[in-house]
Amino acid sequence: MFKDRILLITGGTGSFGNAVLRRFLDTNIKEIRIFSRDEKKQDDMRHEYQVQYPVLSNKIKFYIGDVRDIQSVKNAIYGVDYIFHAAALKQVPSCEFFPLEAVKTNVIGTDNVLTVAIEEGVKKVICLSTDKAAYPINAMGTSKAMMEKVYIAKSRTVSPDKILICGTRYGNVLCSRGSVVPLFVEQIKAGLSLTVTEPSMTRFIMSLEEAVELVIYAFEHAHSGDLMVQKSPASTISDLAQAVKELFHADNEIKIIGIRHGEKMYETLLTNEECARAVDCGNFYQVPADNRDLNYDNYFTQGNTKRNKLTEFNSANTKLLNVAEIKEKLLTIPYIKEELANWEEMK
Repeated sequence: MFKDRILLITGGTGSFGNAVLRRFLDTNIKEIRIFSRDEKKQDDMRHEYQVQYPVLSNKIKFYIGDVRDIQSVKNAIYGVDYIFHAAALKQVPSCEFFPLEAVKTNVIGTDNVLTVAIEEGVKKVICLSTDKAAYPINAMGTSKAMMEKVYIAKSRTVSPDKILICGTRYGNVLCSRGSVVPLFVEQIKAGLSLTVTEPSMTRFIMSLEEAVELVIYAFEHAHSGDLMVQKSPASTISDLAQAVKELFHADNEIKIIGIRHGEKMYETLLTNEECARAVDCGNFYQVPADNRDLNYDNYFTQGNTKRNKLTEFNSANTKLLNVAEIKEKLLTIPYIKEELANWEEMK
């Protein structure tokens, strides 16, 4: 399905962009464009892939720009077939202190990408969202919730025969940039305490490869306006810290530091309201867009009498992994394998 096609990844120097490159580079895809604002990360990425994939690296094209700047978006999207829109401000505390910056990137930036995609005849756009967008209580989650509203609204303005616009929502990606597991590993290596906000706090966990699989599943099966969610397991933060400690045979103490700005005790992948119309697709849920129009009169005389029995899907009521299961999952991740090998050499 990607044969001789051009794929653009916004925010492509991040963990997700690198995972997509590893997945697609050695296929018959024509070109993968990396669009981001950090020239240092792009330069590092360019050299890394030239060394690792000297024959294939010419498929990767780099575009400096910012989703906030619609003209730079236009420069990158020209001739593109598909877009994975991953550019975002993702750190909860920084978005709490600078909420308008989150709006500029996550909301207005998404609108820019979709506006240009429609103008340029892009065939499919997959927008990446987060569990923090469901029942949002922080600026990052609120901006991502608005991002979802933007792509759903845009999907209504154009025929799906011309462009398919949909989204994915997923939880914490293990070992992605800025996530907690690399922090635990660095703390172990430095002989420091492992800082845990609240031991009983739960979070969905998935690997980068699973995040890519969710996007590909959406690419293949979603209808325009859909939200796609993977049935992910979860763990408590204390069990996650303990699992990392046991993998590294470390005796660092675990220090409880308290909940940070804008954090929840558990995260939600599907709200109760979304569950009412969610379609069970096996390992995934599909939430169709509510495509009723602005003719409010109909709502007074006609509603929806059907409702699924599924209720809110969150990290407190999904399958909770124990320490052994978390360790097993961590051992599938290249970052952990590499760090464990380095740790053994250091010892």
